Amino acid sequence: MNLNPEQVGKYVTRFTNIFIDYSPKLISAFIVLFVGLYAIKLINRIIRKIMEKRNLDPTLTKFLADILLWALRILLFVTFISNLGIETSSFVAILGAMGLAIGLSLQGSLSNFAGGMLIIVFKPFKVGDTIEAQGVIATVLEIQIFVTKMITANNQTVFVPNGALSNGNIINYSMQGERRADLTFAVSYDSDIKKAKEILLDVLVQNPKVLKKPAPEVFVKNLSASSVDFAVRPWAKNADYGSVFTETLENCKAALDQAGIAVQPYTIQK
Repeated sequence: MNLNPEQVGKYVTRFTNIFIDYSPKLISAFIVLFVGLYAIKLINRIIRKIMEKRNLDPTLTKFLADILLWALRILLFVTFISNLGIETSSFVAILGAMGLAIGLSLQGSLSNFAGGMLIIVFKPFKVGDTIEAQGVIATVLEIQIFVTKMITANNQTVFVPNGALSNGNIINYSMQGERRADLTFAVSYDSDIKKAKEILLDVLVQNPKVLKKPAPEVFVKNLSASSVDFAVRPWAKNADYGSVFTETLENCKAALDQAGIAVQPYTIQK
């Protein structure tokens, strides 16, 4: 293919003229883009500090800051393409149509977004709480726009969709600050029932992690076919619950063995 030098020169001249005419818009658009990104980061940081100084809930602070961040980014993008000379009215119409199509295809995501809003507003739990929901028992690390991030006792990270979380049952183990351990010890009918009860109650009283108020309880809860079943119920602070549960099991078994009272296998009565 033979190129005509004169024709090539015309194309180069036309391209150069277009570039020169368009370069101010291009330069101004990118200036707006870079300044805008820096301004958004600065505004987001300032808003976070203001909300933190007003002692707003950390979860609410992060949630609102994330929404503001994305809103400002969308506004900056529209301003950027406007400075490039692209007609924004038609673009906004296209963006609206795309938003409708995306919204219809992402109904689950919108449900999760709405669920996140409900969690933030009604606060069934907050960051740091231990909850049971959707078949998971874990501590809440972060409430994001679409999911809640949690960590289990064996250090596994779990992401639960906010839609399912807000519409399901939630057990919050941290909200009240105190928690009761419900244990059962079964002893034989040949045992001294009063003595066994005194031993079990003494174990609870001697444990410094067991709260005095509400007072710990020990009582006969069931007379099964082969044993007398005692309910052992110590109260503890949330932070001490795990150790109180395991120490009560161990110490009660050891105390009953020392007193010569045989512990029977406990079976749940149906």
